[in-house]
Amino acid sequence: MIKIKNHIGEVTISSQYLKNLIGKNAMDCFGVVGMNSFGPKQGLRSLLKSSSMDNGVIIRQKNNKLLIDLHISVTYGVNMNAISESIVNKVRYAVESEAGIKVLKVNVFIDNMQ
Repeated sequence: MIKIKNHIGEVTISSQYLKNLIGKNAMDCFGVVGMNSFGPKQGLRSLLKSSSMDNGVIIRQKNNKLLIDLHISVTYGVNMNAISESIVNKVRYAVESEAGIKVLKVNVFIDNMQ
């Protein structure tokens, strides 16, 4: 759960909702083939479950802002810098406009090319 404090009170948002929102927006970007599992927990879950939008999405909170790590696979031959910038902009906009949470940083890790 992500808790954000503001002048009205405290807002709690499910981390699963945020991970699915982030994963869907990252997958919608041109050149992204898939999301890669990261860490033992996601690796085990990916063995039991076919695929999930929240694979490869790691969220941390710092001073009421989010730090987001994305582990992705991209299409061979595409400009990796352009894909990364597109993902960062789209994910930041989606989280800030739909969830109302400021994003401090989005890190994109390209783990695989297909």
